[in-house]
Parts: sequence; C-alpha cells; structure tokens
Amino acid sequence: MSEEPTPTLEDVARVAGVSRATVSRVINRTRNVDPEIQEAVRRAVAATGYVPNRAARSLVTRRSDTIGVVVAGAGSGENPFATEMFTDPFFGRMLSGIIAALRPRGIYPALMLSETEVDEAEIAGYLKQGNADGALLISVHAVDRLPEMVAATGKPAVRFARPPQPAPVSYVDLANRDGGALAAGHLASLGRRRPAAVSGPLDVLAASERHAGYLDGWARRGCAYVPSAEGGFTYRSGERAMSALLADHPELDAVFAGSDLMAQGAIHALHDHGRRVPEDVAVVGFDDSAPSRTSRPPVTTVRQPLEDMAAEMVRLLLERIDDPSLEPTSSIFDPELIVRGSA
Repeated sequence: MSEEPTPTLEDVARVAGVSRATVSRVINRTRNVDPEIQEAVRRAVAATGYVPNRAARSLVTRRSDTIGVVVAGAGSGENPFATEMFTDPFFGRMLSGIIAALRPRGIYPALMLSETEVDEAEIAGYLKQGNADGALLISVHAVDRLPEMVAATGKPAVRFARPPQPAPVSYVDLANRDGGALAAGHLASLGRRRPAAVSGPLDVLAASERHAGYLDGWARRGCAYVPSAEGGFTYRSGERAMSALLADHPELDAVFAGSDLMAQGAIHALHDHGRRVPEDVAVVGFDDSAPSRTSRPPVTTVRQPLEDMAAEMVRLLLERIDDPSLEPTSSIFDPELIVRGSA
C-alpha cells in the first residue's frame, strides 16, 4: 500500500486560491498580507495537512519560532521539578494563556525554570545561541535578576509584574493596590468593622501593594489599625496565618487574603475554630482561580485576568521581536471584585 504524498506549498495555494508566493509570505511572515488572505491560507494549511519545514523557514526568517518562558521562584533549587508550580493555579493559568496566544502564530514555548546562578547561566546561553527569539519572564523573587540577565543576551523580553528594581524591560501588571482597596470597600459595605489581613510575602511587590491598598481602604473609612499576618501564597500558610490572627484578635469579623489559596486556608482555620463563613467572619481572596469557585463556601475574590495578561505579554513580545527599536512599555490591567459565598 503506497503512502499518501506529502502536502506541498502548491497544494495549499491551490486550496486557498492564491499564489505559492503568497502562501510562503503568510507561513514565513516575511511581509504584511491581508488578514482575509491569511485566514484563507491557514484554513488551507489545516485542510491539506501541510506541515511547514521549520528549518527551512528559519533560514528565511532568521528566527527560531520559539519563545523562552522563564519562571523563577517556583522550584526547590535542588530539584526544580519537585515544585508546587504545576499544581498552583497561578502558574497553570499563566502558561495556558501564553500557549493559547502563541499557538495561532505557530510559535512554540520553551519552559525554563530558574532557581540558581547555574540555571541563569544555562538560560542565558540558550538565548544567546538563538534557540529562542525572546523571553517571557515570570518571577516571584523579591530580588529579580532575570531582566538584566536576558537584556545581556540581546534578546527582547517582557516581564509579568513590575520589576522590584528599575529595569529597561516591558511589563504587564495588575493594579494590585486598587484590588486591595476593592476588598476593603466590599467588606465595609457588609457592615464589618473589625478587619484583619493575611498578606502574601511582603517583600514581593504585588503582595505588599495588595496589602497597602487594603489598609488604605480601611483607613479611608476611619479604621486606623488592621491586624495582619504574613503568608506565603499557599494554602497552609493561609491556614497558619489565620490561626495566629484568631489567637490574638478573636473579635475579628472580616479577612482579606492576598491569594485564593491563602483564603481557602483561612476559611479552613476559621471552621476549625468554630467560626462560620460568612456569618461570623467574611473572607475575600485574590486571583479568581478555579479552586475559589469550587471551595465551600465559594470564595469572594478580586479577579486577576491572568489569561488576558499572558496574551498581552505575548503581544508585546512579538511586537519587539518584529521591531527591536521599540522602547520598553507597560500595560496595567484593572482588578474586578467577584462576589460569591464567603463575603
């Protein structure tokens, strides 16, 4: 039984009703083509099963069609794959958003975990050798060397969240302080007057801004002191922080946790201490992750549109790959309060 012939550019051109040269331009992205024609070519590629020769295309475009996705602060150091990263809703949503945004462009992500100086050197070497056209940087480190490291390779990069130290790199972020203020406003609107907070690690900029926004929201309503305990963005840390707060402030009636995982841990601790949620203590989280919707009660939360933010990171990076002369820019998303059963 003979094998089916391999589809060619000519086959795609015939199905799309365009020239071979036009198909080549669409596939190699060497110049602008009318969007309707691009869509016709993409449909023809799918219909014929044509698979572009990436090696040949790279010779034309001088690109690898690969983007490095560098994640720092999610591994254990000794074994970076023995990590909560693959079960943490934050990282899962970020990566799914990146992949969804890259897929239509025929570009592939290369995931790299950075925990040590050795990791950084290997990543820098990978980028310098042209194995990726640019990098998306995701870090939860308080001190972040990634932007400078990638800049030294000459490759464009976009970071998730404003860098803790000034750096000439584009970034996508959330108005975290506004999110904390939303939580305070909602809890106050419920008539709560004895608030508390379970913050994320306060040396992480996003966590400190959420916490500051929450404190400011209560200060604007005449509440001068809000007791708080610091967590680590994990379920267990939220549980421990909530237990500590209850020991020192048993009268509290409202809690803002800097992540949904910490909010779930806080709810568990409240139940263990005989407090009803939301009747006795109202709880607001942050992120709007999937577990917040399935917990009991479902968590009222401040939504961080991670998938949209990931797509924006991809857009900014591809712009800089196309035009390296572009200046660094920022894109700030607004948070949204999602009311559910916990507050």
